[in-house]
Amino acid sequence: MSIVTYRQTLAAPVVCAGVGLHSGERVRLVLQPAPAGHGIVFKRSDLTDRDPIVEAKAHHVTGVRLGTTISNSDGASVATVEHLLAALAGLGVDDVLIDIDGPEVPVMDGSSAVFVELIRHVGLTSHGIARRAIQVLKPIVVGTEGRQARFMPSLSSVIEVDIDFEHQAVGRQSYAFEVTDRIFSEQIAAARTFGFKKDFDALLAAGLARGGSMDNAIVLDETGVANPDGLRFDDEFVRHKALDALGDIYLAGAPILGRYIASRPGHAINNEAVRALLDDPTAWTMISLGEMEAEARLQVSR
Repeated sequence: MSIVTYRQTLAAPVVCAGVGLHSGERVRLVLQPAPAGHGIVFKRSDLTDRDPIVEAKAHHVTGVRLGTTISNSDGASVATVEHLLAALAGLGVDDVLIDIDGPEVPVMDGSSAVFVELIRHVGLTSHGIARRAIQVLKPIVVGTEGRQARFMPSLSSVIEVDIDFEHQAVGRQSYAFEVTDRIFSEQIAAARTFGFKKDFDALLAAGLARGGSMDNAIVLDETGVANPDGLRFDDEFVRHKALDALGDIYLAGAPILGRYIASRPGHAINNEAVRALLDDPTAWTMISLGEMEAEARLQVSR
């Protein structure tokens, strides 16, 4: 079985700092090892007037415009969590305390690559406890014909995305991948977020993209890709949408054993799909990945 089957956390703390893509604020972030069952939890270390703990859960999503924001009942929030969550999902990290001293996860280079590199630098350690996963039992479909997302039963975790932008550098693209450490690290993690130069002034006026630059995003102008170094992948745009989708659906609180298929996805429909799945108790069940792996090995040995 290619998916991680035992709960993992970081072997040691890891620190990074950078600016928020939308807030433009300088932020320091520390990933701390956590005990089994802790889950993925953010702690706003800069807040003293309210509860600083924000759990990374789909029903805690309070914003989906150009990024995913999660909040607690006291109004503490953390924005643009999807790139970090994608790194944790891709590497199979279940338990981590994320200390952050500002309102938004630093964008770094606009992808998950820096987070992956930092986590690999300190390494992961197993709790020796089998991971539990959400196994999709029946199709769940949300959205409309033009923008749709669905979960389908599958024996593995798969993300399948297609996009269609009226820009010569993008156009129609599709990408599918199985969620494993190696595939995510090699094919998805380095894909950067992107935006259109023509929209920049409007985003600034709306209080967004204040930290955006060619250092942390692909910028598209009227003629093509404006970044001097070009693209990391020919289809980097759709790979990044797949990265976003992985981060957003990891807010389910556990890996999802199923196929997530999204047409022209965004953070809103990703979250809508996860909530729809979780809110239908007949659509899923919790399984032990450790037991599933043992059964698969037994079948091979027979």
